[in-house]
Amino acid sequence: MRINERKMREKENESKNPLPLRGGGGKNLGLRIWAQALGFCRWGGGHARCIRHTLLLLGLSLTACANLSTTGVNDDNIATIKSMSPATLRQNVDALVSPMVDSDHTPAVMVGLLLPDHSMRFFGYGIADKNTDAPPTQNTLFAVGSLSKGFLAAITAQLVNQGVLSWDQTLETLLPQATLSDDAKKITVLQLATHTSGLPRQPVTLQTLGSFLAYLFDGESFYGHFDNAYVMDYLASFQADNAGQPRYSNIGYGLLATIIAQRTGQSVDALLAKTITQPLGLTCTGYTPEILPCNATRAYGYAGDEPMFIPRGDPTPDWDFTGFMRGSAALHSTAHDLLVFADAHIGDKKPLNKILSDNLKIRFPRPKEAMGIAWAVDDVAGQPIAYQIGVVAGYTSYLGIDSTHHTAVVVLQNSFNWDNTVGHKLLLGLRYWPLPTESPQIPSPSL
Repeated sequence: MRINERKMREKENESKNPLPLRGGGGKNLGLRIWAQALGFCRWGGGHARCIRHTLLLLGLSLTACANLSTTGVNDDNIATIKSMSPATLRQNVDALVSPMVDSDHTPAVMVGLLLPDHSMRFFGYGIADKNTDAPPTQNTLFAVGSLSKGFLAAITAQLVNQGVLSWDQTLETLLPQATLSDDAKKITVLQLATHTSGLPRQPVTLQTLGSFLAYLFDGESFYGHFDNAYVMDYLASFQADNAGQPRYSNIGYGLLATIIAQRTGQSVDALLAKTITQPLGLTCTGYTPEILPCNATRAYGYAGDEPMFIPRGDPTPDWDFTGFMRGSAALHSTAHDLLVFADAHIGDKKPLNKILSDNLKIRFPRPKEAMGIAWAVDDVAGQPIAYQIGVVAGYTSYLGIDSTHHTAVVVLQNSFNWDNTVGHKLLLGLRYWPLPTESPQIPSPSL
């Protein structure tokens, strides 16, 4: 019914705005890609060449997506954050987050803050479900996309600690029955976990490009054909491009999930429950939202910066992922559960703390987006911030950790948007703002 409602709105808007172009992030890449493609076709590119040119540009947009999301803060941002310090925590958070909803950038934002004493504060804005006008809370369920990779990395690190896997094992030894190219054979578990295998975000094939083109108009997942057979066929002729250098890869984490399942004889669902959600008491985190208790009050997704040709604010369809992509992008969670997960990465008092905190350590140093195990690390005002971003269907998620100050921030939106600077700004604010001293709002469970 929600999708039918969107289609009715589309028909109403056709005469007003038949091609509601929107660019991704501050770079407006989507707008530029389509302007180039349409301009080439209009000025005599020829039908066949027009199609090839458009598909080439679509391929560019697919491979560039990893660089579109913006998180950085500049000196002006830092000065502004510091100048806000006399206000209360609530006033400071409101000042940064309320404009996102007031400007119709997104229907809802749910913010969670982990303070140095391990207490939590939550701030909800807007509407999680336009049919009921329900506001978001710390227990509202969101699809969190690539934040799934942080959980899969946590499972992997525990298996390495137990000796079930080692970081230097290669695909050649782990997938002996698979037909692999010479470059694919050399890929290690560590390279998959740190996005340094040379694998692309996803294979840019005609099938993927066609699915992505359809997605721009209908919002349906373009990962529907990413099953084990499809990716293994790709690996048979894979040639590495800058192996050893960071290159974000969704299929890399799909491979990691496949390896873990084969090595242990257990599904990623079972491993998630055994190693993460049960020990940490995460009752509303899992790959199948329908069986989670928080699904009754879930957030619904709406168009934002993407999909390009669906008007902002219209409903978007939920995405279903194949078994291969499940561990890479299919997770659902809440602001509360994500903060508990973040808290488990801070300190080394318990064995699980130590294992997870090691995932934040930089394995591939560089000035921006240095790579840990699943986590990127930025230097923000002289201190490291480890973070992950997920964009999927009608949702955007940010999870950041400042281990130095023992703080963390989660920002969940129910629309797909590229600008995620608010997460870094909130973490920076927790360094400078006066923090509440009253009793903790939500205590985190012991590990």
